[in-house]
Amino acid sequence: MYPYERSLVQKMEGKPFVLLGVNTDKDREKLKVVLGAEKITWRSWWDGSTRGPICTKWAIQAFPTIHLIDHHGVLRYMNVDESKIEAVLDKLVAEAEKDKDKM
Repeated sequence: MYPYERSLVQKMEGKPFVLLGVNTDKDREKLKVVLGAEKITWRSWWDGSTRGPICTKWAIQAFPTIHLIDHHGVLRYMNVDESKIEAVLDKLVAEAEKDKDKM
């Protein structure tokens, strides 16, 4: 998903959007190398395994698992199908921009 995620970050530049990642690779040092090689510029946490605290708290069972949180910090969508990500993101970004305009 890294190429797709990079494209989302570029597409959403300047918009109220943040991409966050969670990785469960066993070897943290190798993961750092991969993240550098893949030019990962967004915040990405290392959870140690699929039984780590983040995966456990968010009930992550498989990767990729995509959850979308709105600009108020409310979890709006869980396990979003990859084919629907951009439509849902466009909706959430429009809501955030509309709220910003009201201020």
